[in-house]
This record gives sequence, C-alpha cells and structure tokens, in this order.
Amino acid sequence: MRRFFAGAAILCFSFQVAVAATPEPVQLHNSNAVWFENWIGLSNATLSVTAPNGETIEVFAASGTPVFQLSGRDIQDGYYRYELRAATEEQKKIVNATNQGRGDAQRDTAAVPYYSTGNFLVERGVIVIPEDIKEE
Repeated sequence: MRRFFAGAAILCFSFQVAVAATPEPVQLHNSNAVWFENWIGLSNATLSVTAPNGETIEVFAASGTPVFQLSGRDIQDGYYRYELRAATEEQKKIVNATNQGRGDAQRDTAAVPYYSTGNFLVERGVIVIPEDIKEE
C-alpha cells in the first residue's frame, strides 16, 4: 500500500512539473499595440487579428512575441479577435510521416503546437480595457 501512495505522489509531482513547463503567454497592450509576455519556450509564432469589419491581419515572428499595431487613420472601433499559434520546445514523434523533409531536413519528430485565442477593444482609435459594468 505504501508503494502505491509513493508511486501516486511521484506521478502527481511529475504531472505538476509538466504542467508548470507549459508556456502560458499573457496578453498585454498599450494604446496602439498588442503583444504577449511569458514567451519562454515558444517560436515561429503567428498572430492573426480579425477587425470588427472582418479584415484579417497576420503578424509572424520567428523568435520573440509577435506584435500587432493599429495603424492608419481609419481605425475601426469595436472588438478585435485574435488567434495565436506557435511552436513549443516540446517534440512529439511523427506517427504518419507523409512529408517530414528530405535529406538533412528530414525529421522523425515535430514541435508540439501552442494555440490561444482572445480579444481586445478599440474605442476612439485606441486600445482600451472594457469597463466591467454591474447593475445593482
């Protein structure tokens, strides 16, 4: 019985360490840009931002955080939706290898993907924090 509890404790500790190593970028912004902190362990990131009118802008960063900036005079007010995709440092084995490169570029593992979504609000041409209105 003691072995079972010791094994279970080790398994739980190992799981907590694995969960702690998972990247969790935090969205930050100023009046005209959105970026992410806690970027350790991520690369080859694409930030896709969809404006209220349906226009989609993609920002790519091979290393470091992608930064979306509002630009131009005709900035549309409203909620902007984003998708963040990146590669983690964790590798997993390619099971059904159909196109894993040729020659020196051939690999039998691939980076585990990271995916996140969110939104931000633009009012009067600047990024703002939405007010949390509660009725009493």
